[in-house]
Amino acid sequence: MFKLMRLEWKKLNQRSVIGEIIIYWVILMFCPVFFIKMVMPFFGESYAAAIELNLYIQMGLILFGGSLINQVFIDEYKNKTISLSFGYPISRKKLFTAKVLFISLFVFLATILAFLLTGLTTYLLDQVFPIINGQPTGSDVATYFSSMIIGSLIVTLIGFIPLFFFGIWKRATVPTVICSIATMQLPNFSSLLYLKPEFVIALLCILGALSIYSSIKTAESVGEI
Repeated sequence: MFKLMRLEWKKLNQRSVIGEIIIYWVILMFCPVFFIKMVMPFFGESYAAAIELNLYIQMGLILFGGSLINQVFIDEYKNKTISLSFGYPISRKKLFTAKVLFISLFVFLATILAFLLTGLTTYLLDQVFPIINGQPTGSDVATYFSSMIIGSLIVTLIGFIPLFFFGIWKRATVPTVICSIATMQLPNFSSLLYLKPEFVIALLCILGALSIYSSIKTAESVGEI
């Protein structure tokens, strides 16, 4: 399985993918400070509030998950290169599982690093230009690392929502991106739906898990060229 995942990486335009994730990291690094200073200053009342804000900011990497779906699945269908993969002496379910695991690992690690970079940048900027009341406590640090792990898992799961319908069945690039943007923003507008953000996030995670299951379960039929 690991060899198949390595193969997926080799098939990508690696410079383009690395450049894309670096752009995400750079933008996300400064987002908490920007939002606290210019848009939502009440999140600067404490580090606990800033940590909550950062969790929603990292949802931006859901779009990166959609980008990988486009490159790992949709582009291969459009370029007809997936027919070569179907020629391997392995089942399509195993092939699709390897692709899903590759995207999962990439998005999870990218989100972990985004949390670390964003947290460090926010803390250092706050020391120079105070925007958050008080200093982070041991409890805040523990909460942040817990939020980092849970948040990275959430981003990874939600990022797979477009996979089955738009990625494998319809093989449509633009709808995949639009779906990623919509799911990325939905928790922010949960109050308009009279729902708690936690409920919306949990529902999106379930949809992401169902999309993964459906994609692998039907790989032999829906995965046809």
